[in-house]
Amino acid sequence: MNFNSVEYFIFLPVTLTLYWAVFRHERARDLLLLTASYFFYMSWNWKYAALLFFPTVVDYFVGRFLCDTTKPLSRKIVMTISIVNNLGLLAVFKYFNFFMETVKNGSSFFGLNLHVFYHHLLLPVGISFYTFQTMSYTIDVYRRVIPAERDFIKFATFVSFFPQLIAGPIVRAAVFLPQLHKTPVIIEQHIKEGMLLIFRGLFKKIIFADLLASLAVVQVFAHPENYSSFDLLMAVYGYSFQIYNDFSGYTDIAIGSARLFGFVLPLNFNRPYLAQNVQEFWHRWHISLSTWLRDYLYIPLAGSRAKPWRVRFNLMMTMFLGGLWHGAALNFVFWGLWHGLLLTTYHQFKNIKLPSILNNVVLQRIFCFHLIVFSWLLFRISSWDKLVTYIKGLFHFSGGTAIHPLYFIILLMAAASHFVNKEWFDKCLLRLTQLPLVIQAGVYAALVLAFIGFTLDTPAFIYFQF
Repeated sequence: MNFNSVEYFIFLPVTLTLYWAVFRHERARDLLLLTASYFFYMSWNWKYAALLFFPTVVDYFVGRFLCDTTKPLSRKIVMTISIVNNLGLLAVFKYFNFFMETVKNGSSFFGLNLHVFYHHLLLPVGISFYTFQTMSYTIDVYRRVIPAERDFIKFATFVSFFPQLIAGPIVRAAVFLPQLHKTPVIIEQHIKEGMLLIFRGLFKKIIFADLLASLAVVQVFAHPENYSSFDLLMAVYGYSFQIYNDFSGYTDIAIGSARLFGFVLPLNFNRPYLAQNVQEFWHRWHISLSTWLRDYLYIPLAGSRAKPWRVRFNLMMTMFLGGLWHGAALNFVFWGLWHGLLLTTYHQFKNIKLPSILNNVVLQRIFCFHLIVFSWLLFRISSWDKLVTYIKGLFHFSGGTAIHPLYFIILLMAAASHFVNKEWFDKCLLRLTQLPLVIQAGVYAALVLAFIGFTLDTPAFIYFQF
């Protein structure tokens, strides 16, 4: 059930109606949210429910044990069990085949012909997100940053809350669980805010991300040898705005949907292409993941407090694992390592005084933007041969275009919406929230049907695969 589907258009108002009818009754409210969340998750595959439920049960009891026990050794053992369980599920479902393929390729390099085993298990959608979410909970309880949640229904709702279950933001227990213990405040202003975010997210996904993909990005990346250097460059720009609008669009819909239920989810994007350096980019892009990696990986490795060589190692290791988190493929590993290299380079030279002509905000933003843009090639292209073909094509400096003219209009609109004043874009959408709810619902449906009319499909969000 995608956010950009007719099914979600039906599911959300039905769930909201039931929720608003019972939200003053705490247990009924929690049970309804939990049931709706599992129904939402099972709409992809009913078998996913067991995989979601298992770590929920384990980490619920792990949290209680860690909170109630003072013996350091016992706490460490139980914490280790929780981490092994969570990472083990990720390893089996997401990384096992990748590891076996890497072993096979490595052995063939040395002239060996190993026969390896591959499983054919489905990769559950959102497993990376809810695994990191439950891990952050047990780690915080272990560190005694938060108390353990005693109510299993509330804890299960925290893990499975449907707006952010599939692709984030990764919500900390300290942020969400206290909200479950309060009766939500739902006023007209909150509904308007939620609807504004939903409209903004749908617009980003349907009008920007999906049209950029269908008009050029998919075809150009599939067959780069058939396109001019100009088209290849435009497709790189297009993918940069496609992935941003796709993922931030999902996040907007997730935060907006949660707002309708009276919950506040954290900001996950803050116009990342306006960053002046790569470090700032990661303060603006997928904020819930970057802060997770910072708090639970980079800082425990000693962060920037260590010797210079160790700081570089910490950055590279953090970004290597951040890249691997995105997918079980070498291109994600290389993408993570590339960002690690960019961060270590920035960290090494950030205190050097630049000539006045280079110490310009606009120039720094343009330079950083293009560093990020071309790094998306590693993220998007999984084949080494195709990557080489694409890069060679960029440097052929051939002109002409075979891309539909509408693509350039959409690309210009997507870029403008990102770089112009954010309030201007929101003011345009705010007018929608001032219309009667029936008309708003009609616009929602029209946006969904508009893209179906273009592609006869409702494409899934890119980050669903992670």
